[in-house]
Amino acid sequence: MDNNKMSSKKFIKKLIITILVLIFAVGAIVYVFDPFYHYHKPWLGLKEVLNDKEYQCIGTLRHFDYDTLLVGSSVMENNDNAWYDEAYGVKSIKAIRSYGATADLCYLMDEAYKSHDIKYVFYNIDPSSLSADAETTYESTGCPMYLYDHNPFNDVQYLFNKDVLFEKIPYMVANSYLGNYDEGLSYNWAKWKTFDIQMALGLYYRPIDVVEMQDETIYNDKLVANIALLTKEVADHPETQFMFFYPAYSMLWWDGVYRTGERDAYIYCEKEMTKALLQYDNVRIFCFQNEPDVITNLYNYMDSIHFSPEINKLMLDQMINGEYEMTLENYEEVLDGVKDFSDRIVNELIVPYEEQDMLTYEIR
Repeated sequence: MDNNKMSSKKFIKKLIITILVLIFAVGAIVYVFDPFYHYHKPWLGLKEVLNDKEYQCIGTLRHFDYDTLLVGSSVMENNDNAWYDEAYGVKSIKAIRSYGATADLCYLMDEAYKSHDIKYVFYNIDPSSLSADAETTYESTGCPMYLYDHNPFNDVQYLFNKDVLFEKIPYMVANSYLGNYDEGLSYNWAKWKTFDIQMALGLYYRPIDVVEMQDETIYNDKLVANIALLTKEVADHPETQFMFFYPAYSMLWWDGVYRTGERDAYIYCEKEMTKALLQYDNVRIFCFQNEPDVITNLYNYMDSIHFSPEINKLMLDQMINGEYEMTLENYEEVLDGVKDFSDRIVNELIVPYEEQDMLTYEIR
């Protein structure tokens, strides 16, 4: 009986030790490979494999080597970092948030500034971000906060995660050693997408009614708060050259915001933000919203907003050449021109699509 008890105790002890060793091994493997870059930049010759911004962006900003930020929403993701690196002699990294809300992007910039000196910030201003709440949305939208906070105790959700162990690490290893993964195409989603007129029209659900144009100041409270956030970043970092730009959304987007009665409010928001930012010497702003050859060519788009990487490259080339730049002297004229162009879209350029019954109206 005593021998049985002793054997049982030895078995339990060995089992406990085995379990502890396995737990330690799993945690160590995740720590060493670290596919979300929560602890360090890549080791063991691994590449910077970036395809999951909610999980990886914050870690890369804390641990990677860079001196330039590419900041914005999903329309910023299809940039090749190498374009900026070669054009400006920098080492760039993306600070991306799908929604592109000002507060979220400022949070990412703040994290970058804690450990890096930043030469340039290339910042894509989405019109909707100016009327969004000036509060971060990471927690409310279900982001993995154990990667964002600095609490080591909740890292167990990362270190002992079967998806990380059996999916994320193998994917990272395969792309590093077996594939031809291009590190400059971080978070790029364009590879398997189709950009053409059928796709763009198929994903545009046109509002049935044309709503009376709303007062241009309807978003003023949120706008003022967002202006305060962005101008603080600029004022706090005079050593950084900020390059802001309004991206080339398609004519379908302009048709949509005209029909919802929001067009004038969006342009007003852009005017106010532009005026506020241009008070600073370390700011340049470009507007690509009034370029008919791009915006009316629906073969450039996969929906009303998202354009092909070729348009990303085109906008960068135009910035390099100083085209479409706004100043305190011309910004009102430029944005009034955008408004006139949107009138032409709804009164003339969208009409052939109506006549050919190519537009799908939203279902109520």
